[in-house]
Amino acid sequence: MKEIKKQRKIVKENPNLPVPANSLEKYLVEISNYKILSREKEIEYALDYRETGNVESARKLITSNLRFVVKIAMEYQSYGLNIMDIIQEGNLGLMKAVTKFDPTKRYRLISYGVWWIRAYIQNFIMKNWSLIKIGTTQSQRKLFYKIRSAKNKYNDGNISREEYYEKLSQDLKISIKEIKEMDQRMSGKEFSLDEQLQEGEGQTKMEFLESGEENQEDISISNQQSQELKDGLNEALKKLNDREKYIIEKRLLSDEQETLEEVGKKFKISRERVRQIEKGAISKIRKILQDRGIKAEF
Repeated sequence: MKEIKKQRKIVKENPNLPVPANSLEKYLVEISNYKILSREKEIEYALDYRETGNVESARKLITSNLRFVVKIAMEYQSYGLNIMDIIQEGNLGLMKAVTKFDPTKRYRLISYGVWWIRAYIQNFIMKNWSLIKIGTTQSQRKLFYKIRSAKNKYNDGNISREEYYEKLSQDLKISIKEIKEMDQRMSGKEFSLDEQLQEGEGQTKMEFLESGEENQEDISISNQQSQELKDGLNEALKKLNDREKYIIEKRLLSDEQETLEEVGKKFKISRERVRQIEKGAISKIRKILQDRGIKAEF
């Protein structure tokens, strides 16, 4: 509740925050004017907001990361919801992240905020997708539940799109207009970031989102995956016996790896036996990592 009040205060005291309207292109042009903050500036504004509640500092944190929200929102186009509504929900997630962000930690705001942005978008989709997809009228519901079988019957590539709509209309006793609307609902209108903007001298939508720096979301995902692998590997090593653990550490994890012969001499076993133990230990580690949902190559 406290964070919600903070979010409302940010919006109330910053009436000029960019708000997604009907035009994605205009919104992209607008948010491209906000540059990515350096790590030092981000820490400065985050500390100021955290310690004083200065909403102007919060605004700077938000606007500098709006382009990342758009990139994330684009992944959720196929649900048939308005892309601008999805972006707005992502922006609310970003605001939530700003209210909870701890600048004393080592990660950037967007690295922390990715989770909140996705959470808000996914929650919005869960609340609205079924209603949007199915519709509210009896004919919309009827069409939704029959459309897939009808598509398989007629949409074989041998008839034109208009003929396809006409046959569906005759079969289902529903107007062609409603069929077209439902077809669009089910397929979802997707926007390509490679399309050129009408404004902006031929630049693409992606170019308006480029920051000139490494993608902070990609960095976040990479860091998260690395940490998950590290934690999983540490857990897996605890399940090995002392000999297996030594072999894995010295043969695979050490900067100065030992040879099969060196390990064999230590344990007074053959090189082939070391190889067998190593192979068995790797299988155990893979199984433990797989159980944690982690894919690793050894």
